[in-house]
Amino acid sequence: MDTVPFIIERIYNAPISKVWKAITDKNDMKQWYFDLAEFKPEIGFEFQFYGGKDPANPYRHLCKITELITNKKLTYSWRYDGYPGESFVTFELFEEGNKTRLKLTHSGIETFGDHPDFAKENFAFGWTSLIGTSLMDFLEKA
Repeated sequence: MDTVPFIIERIYNAPISKVWKAITDKNDMKQWYFDLAEFKPEIGFEFQFYGGKDPANPYRHLCKITELITNKKLTYSWRYDGYPGESFVTFELFEEGNKTRLKLTHSGIETFGDHPDFAKENFAFGWTSLIGTSLMDFLEKA
């Protein structure tokens, strides 16, 4: 069983405060991530959203913030309603001069079992698109 977490890092031409707002403000998040009904950067805050490969049959994602250090680190649990397993998504921010390096770690993917939609390569594809393209475009647009 592959227990190695998925990790992606990108450097954005934006200050930490702007990147932090992009990953913790629901109005910013809907521009590049998911359209959340509610999101508060507070430990214990629970949120949910729908998503998946098949828009006609989306999965309900259930998440709960477990760790928060403003402008540095955000971790939340990530599981699917009605399915076994629980994973954790961590965003870490590092100042690189006037730029920001974001390190995203998604651990525990293997707890979802053998369901093909929850295969590690699907998470790799999704996060690479979100972190590598959507968030970069959002942060660096004029």
